[in-house]
Amino acid sequence: MTAHVIYLHGFASSPGSTKAAMFREALATLDVNVVVPDLNVPTFETLTLTAVLHRTAETVRALPPGPVYLIGSSFGGLTAVHFMDRYREQEASRVHKLVLLAPAFDFMENRQRDLGAAGLARWREQGWLPVPHYAHDGQPLRLHYDLVDDVTGYDSFGVRVDAPTLIFHGLHDESVDYRQSQRYAAGRPSVELRLPESDHSLMDQMPVIIPALIAFCDLQPR
Repeated sequence: MTAHVIYLHGFASSPGSTKAAMFREALATLDVNVVVPDLNVPTFETLTLTAVLHRTAETVRALPPGPVYLIGSSFGGLTAVHFMDRYREQEASRVHKLVLLAPAFDFMENRQRDLGAAGLARWREQGWLPVPHYAHDGQPLRLHYDLVDDVTGYDSFGVRVDAPTLIFHGLHDESVDYRQSQRYAAGRPSVELRLPESDHSLMDQMPVIIPALIAFCDLQPR
């Protein structure tokens, strides 16, 4: 039975990302259906984690029978664990394993470091924040403060995720502190954490990550 691999892309990214293309190419010879949903929902300007979780559930619901595996990168990793928790008795029950790449477990800690208290206050007062978007050649798109109001209602360290999980997080990640992954993994025997000498993108680790993904999920040739 064909397996389904869903790649959940990162913040201010898209299904056309470099990592998405690398996973599609690497898994093309395997008995795998690779699906990369657009997580800029409802739009990037009005993005909320709640809407992204709904899109993930819709994506799983639309798949034909077969085991499902989630790969989540950065904000996609945040999405993956909350999807597994919130939809545990529904669509997430189809997911066998997770592979998370530099997961942004504490979204607000990352924003506070990037913007500082003054920057966050300006975002709240003005309602919008210009954010460089990788799918638009780094051109800034505005992002509404509703994302903050929404995401602060989610506690990544309190979720229940029973599926075996493999995490890669670079020790030199300047966007998401690797200690977020250490905190998440602590006390969770189903989580394997690998901390390579790498940055947030983990691009130099892809020759390691892809074979590890294939072995971890036991993906088979066509």
